Amino acid sequence: MSSTTKELKRVLKFKDLLGVAIGQIIGAGIMSLMGVAIGMTGRSVPFAFLIAAVLSIISIIPTIIVGGTLRLRGGHYTMSALLAGKQFGGVYIVLFIISNMTIAMMALSFASYLLAFLPGANHQIIALICLTVFYVLNMFGIDKMAKVQNAIIIIMCIALGLLAVFGMPHVTPTYFQEDFMTGGFLGLMSAGSLLTFATGGAFVIINLSAEAKNPTRDIPFAIIVATLGVGVLYGAISFVAAGVLPITEVANESLGKVAAAVFPKPLYIFFMVGGAMFALISTLNATFASATKPVLQACVDGWFPKKLAYIHPKYKTPMILLTLFYIIGLIPIIIGFDIGILGSLTNIICQLIFIIINIALCRLPKLVPEEWAKSKFKVKNPTMIFLSVLSVAGCVLQIVLLAKDMSKGILIGNGILMVGAVIYALLRYRSGKVEMEISYESH
Repeated sequence: MSSTTKELKRVLKFKDLLGVAIGQIIGAGIMSLMGVAIGMTGRSVPFAFLIAAVLSIISIIPTIIVGGTLRLRGGHYTMSALLAGKQFGGVYIVLFIISNMTIAMMALSFASYLLAFLPGANHQIIALICLTVFYVLNMFGIDKMAKVQNAIIIIMCIALGLLAVFGMPHVTPTYFQEDFMTGGFLGLMSAGSLLTFATGGAFVIINLSAEAKNPTRDIPFAIIVATLGVGVLYGAISFVAAGVLPITEVANESLGKVAAAVFPKPLYIFFMVGGAMFALISTLNATFASATKPVLQACVDGWFPKKLAYIHPKYKTPMILLTLFYIIGLIPIIIGFDIGILGSLTNIICQLIFIIINIALCRLPKLVPEEWAKSKFKVKNPTMIFLSVLSVAGCVLQIVLLAKDMSKGILIGNGILMVGAVIYALLRYRSGKVEMEISYESH
């Protein structure tokens, strides 16, 4: 028996969406990227984080505009099909599933951090337990997931904020006179571009549009507040990271090194657990919640077997799809596959997908004229074109940054996956099994 995204609980408030957005942004990557950014620009790294936050928002302008105009029950999948055509929706959803196969990465990384406190423990078992806990939690409904997520986010922000509070008194008085903008303006901008990987991610809450109480009001606001808020938090932390120890000691080093120098032992442990480890589980929890909804709508539309779109009558969760994502996470953990390779194989094509969506943004007023007339984001055509071009430029910048550090094999792999997704979408669409319903609503 198949279900529909219309059956999902519309219970998520602004604070719930904000919690998911923050959890998706803050990941363990900040622990390592901080040192790399310091190596690129020295003590001007706080400004690099603010640049990164602005670039992150620029690249997802279409998500903010469309998400503030319509309830997109299939999230980015619905947006892709609406703006760029039905077959493009099929291409998008195939690549979306592949990109979310990295769900095991969060559980494995969590286990790696925990092993520092539990030497001798089994890495795979810890990862399996972590994955299972959040799989089961999401089975019991989006409202339960949101409550746990909000608690995790509070603890995580306290842990990260404490580094700024405890570290400020130790920052050198000559902070702005020494080792500032060591790579010049280009180094500052390069660091800002790199750090978009630490400040991006809030856009995933568009995939929870079907479960939001007031998506057109809350989702755009949550994306902007989470991105800028985390950017400011990171800026404060980076001020400490670059100002407590000599630049030569922290450049290209983990943030944990600065934390060890600032905190007494008990607070250091709290920082590593509540900061680094909770950052991972918040992302894992958010991924289980958000990744299934676009796929759910795609199953309803016939891109995959409709039976997979089963929703539990009591908890209103896509039980089969959650289980499939759980299995996808289990396999790399059990066989020891380097899931990081899979992540690299989808990075560039995901940005290419966003470029196409960003270009197609200009079609929105003609596609949904009544809803656009009521939208709080309604702008004149020249402004819409400018915003579209601006967001495309943001994506191109990230592609250049990604490509310069990738091997030819990974770049070819991106191309192969893109071609494969296009072939699947064309064949499935021509089979006659795809009957797409309108999965957006005015609100």
